[in-house]
Amino acid sequence: MKRTRVAFAAIAAVGALTLAACTAEPGDTGDDGTTGAEETTDDGGGGQEGTIRIGIKFDQPGLGFQDGAEYTGFDVDVATYVAEALGYTADQIEWVETPSANRETMLEGGQVDMIFATYSITDTRDEVVDFAGPYFVAGQDLLVRADETDITGPDDLNGKNLCSVAGSTSAQRIQDDFADQVQLIEQPGYSECIQYLLGGQVDAVTTDDIILAGLAAAEGSGAMVVVGNPFSEENYGVGLPPGSDQCEPINEAIQAMFDDGSWEAAIEANTEGTGFTPNADLNPPELRECAAS
Repeated sequence: MKRTRVAFAAIAAVGALTLAACTAEPGDTGDDGTTGAEETTDDGGGGQEGTIRIGIKFDQPGLGFQDGAEYTGFDVDVATYVAEALGYTADQIEWVETPSANRETMLEGGQVDMIFATYSITDTRDEVVDFAGPYFVAGQDLLVRADETDITGPDDLNGKNLCSVAGSTSAQRIQDDFADQVQLIEQPGYSECIQYLLGGQVDAVTTDDIILAGLAAAEGSGAMVVVGNPFSEENYGVGLPPGSDQCEPINEAIQAMFDDGSWEAAIEANTEGTGFTPNADLNPPELRECAAS
C-alpha cells in the first residue's frame, strides 16, 4: 500500500496542533431522543444508506490530515476499514474535523457518529462517552536527527535541548522524571519543533511515538527518526456517543483488521522511512469489553 506523501510545506498546517480549541456548538437532539446522527438503513444488499460522520484530526500528518479533498493517515485508514465493515463505502464517509478540546462535546451533541483522533481512553472520559478498541497503544517517545547516536531515551537528555508544543506536559514530564538538566524549548506547534530539530537548535522533539513518526514521514527526507524507546502508554480508542450500540461491531472490525494484516500495512504506509515500529509488547492491543448499553 503506497501512502501519498505530504509535502513538508504542508506541515505548516500543524502549527496549532495541540492548541486548537475552537468551541463547537452541540448538535440538535431529535424529538425521538436520538443524537441527531443521520439515519441509516440497510438497503437489503448488505450496505447502508446515507452517510456516516467520522471525526478525525485534519492537521496531524500520518494520522489524520486533510489535503484539499483528500484525507490521509493511520486514523483515516482504520476508520475507513471499520466503516466499510459496518456497511458503508468510502464515499459515504463524511470526515468531520474534531479538535481535541471538542471531542466529548461533539459526541454528546451528535455532530459525529464516532471519532478516530488519537483519542486516549481514560477513566475520566469513560464517564462521559463510550469507547470501542483500543486500536493502537502509543507511548511518549523522542524524535531525533537520523545521525544522532547519543540519545537513546529520555535519560540521555541532560544538557540537551528538547522541543515540545506550548501547553503540552510531555517535555515537563521528561524533566521531572528522567533528566532534570534538560533545556525545555516550547514552540506554538510541531512544525516549528521540526524546523528547530532539522536546523540544530534542539536535539529532540517529544510527544506520542506515532505522532512523531507521522511528522517525520511527512517531511519525507529520512533526516529524522523515532528513537523507539517509549516510556508511557496511551490507548487510542474509538470515541462513541453515550449508549451507542456500535461498540461490538466496531471491535469485530478492528480485530479483523489486526488478523488480516491491514492494520500492520496501514502503520507501515503512514510511517515509512522513519524507523518506527509499534511497541510489540502492547500492539496490536487487546480489545477491551464494551460497556453495557
